[in-house]
Amino acid sequence: MDTKKQIKDRIKELPDAPGVYKFLDADKHIVYVGKAGRLRRRVASYFNRGKAKDDRAQLLLDTVKHIEYIQASSEAEALIYEAGLIKDYRPRFNIELKDDRSYPFLKLSINEKYPRLTVTRRRLKDGAVYYGPYVNVKLLKEAVSFMKKIFPLRTCMSLKKKVCLEYHIGQCQGPCENKIGKEEYAETVGQLKKFLEGKKEDLMDALRVQMNRYSKAREYEKAINVKRRVEALTAVRQMHDRSEYPMFGELDELKNTLELKKIPMRIECFDISNINGKESVGAMVIFVSGRPCRSGYRKFRIKESVSRDDYSMISEVVRRRYSRVLWERKPLPDLVIIDGGKGHLSAAHEELSLLGLADLPVVSIAKEKNHLYRLFRKTPIRLSPGSRMLFIIQRIRDEAHRFAITYHRSVRIKKAFSTVLSEIRGIGPVKEDILMERFGSIDKIKDLTEKELVCQGIDKKAARAVSEYFKQLGYDRTAA
Repeated sequence: MDTKKQIKDRIKELPDAPGVYKFLDADKHIVYVGKAGRLRRRVASYFNRGKAKDDRAQLLLDTVKHIEYIQASSEAEALIYEAGLIKDYRPRFNIELKDDRSYPFLKLSINEKYPRLTVTRRRLKDGAVYYGPYVNVKLLKEAVSFMKKIFPLRTCMSLKKKVCLEYHIGQCQGPCENKIGKEEYAETVGQLKKFLEGKKEDLMDALRVQMNRYSKAREYEKAINVKRRVEALTAVRQMHDRSEYPMFGELDELKNTLELKKIPMRIECFDISNINGKESVGAMVIFVSGRPCRSGYRKFRIKESVSRDDYSMISEVVRRRYSRVLWERKPLPDLVIIDGGKGHLSAAHEELSLLGLADLPVVSIAKEKNHLYRLFRKTPIRLSPGSRMLFIIQRIRDEAHRFAITYHRSVRIKKAFSTVLSEIRGIGPVKEDILMERFGSIDKIKDLTEKELVCQGIDKKAARAVSEYFKQLGYDRTAA
């Protein structure tokens, strides 16, 4: 079989996910290693360019006979794997990493009693374990920030006598005050090493064993901490590109600030749109792993609310949404967000309580001051401008607002549209909907001839009726 055909077929098999790709020569020797946020697209770009940009790149393409890959949870994780493979195999086309002094390493100081994970540009023979070098410093910082949350090792240069801020924010286990024993600390170090070496399954198994051991010993607080690590790693493994990887930090921060029991991987947000109570609609958007899940979006025409005030409309939408979720036994969200103030929050929570969902976390956000309201707090949570948590909350709220306004606009157009079309003999509600979806406005329809309407998929009888109607009103293009 032709090698080019083999390469193209192989590229089609690559996942559209983060990972590391390996180019091999005819003897199955690795000649180049790279990372990508989307493997299939990145690898295909090498072979879809036509002529390579320089002789070295062309030589690489001529050398490649086989392609292998390792899938990762994120581009930052792929960065870790890429550096390890380059270190182990020293591929001849990865010349940019030949000078190790130019790029940073991760240093795990296993030569210390309580090891630390640091970033350094000097690789010494000091008994520490070094990972790297890493070309993308920004991605490396993202990876380190994530690892500090999941594997909380000390960061101080020398062991202090008292715990510092890092301990209080959960990013250090406090060995300085013997908050953790040497063996337990070593266990965390071992888990971090498994992560850095890409041994994900071994890591998850080790965490589950540790969690079960703590549970049997009735050390429940420790078991919960390990469970959080498992949840966090599972959450990251569900994410598929670089844009989502930093989002984990925002979701984790949201969990802590709102005092949620788990990371809110599935968030549902509601908004109401109307003009003086007329043509009122509700809308719901879903975000999963920090990203919009548009297939789950829902629209609501307000039907039951008599007063048409915001509170009663929120109540109706929440009631209809979650009574159906319960009836169809679909998954509940980890967090519900209501666009509004404390009154909107109370209205939503009352409906949830009537459905037996009083424990479902719900929060509201006021547009003007970006304050978050929770039922058990007398004062709102004030989010500082530019904070990461405010960013994700605003993003979700704004998407719900956009979706609600878009739906409200379409309802108003449809009503205006239907008022005119309902006067035409032979045009019922179904054909009104078809005409609206095809053309969007009366102005567009009145300028079309019968033949043009038919060409656009309208049946002859309906097209003739519409055309004749507008002719009688003085719109006759055939006479022009």
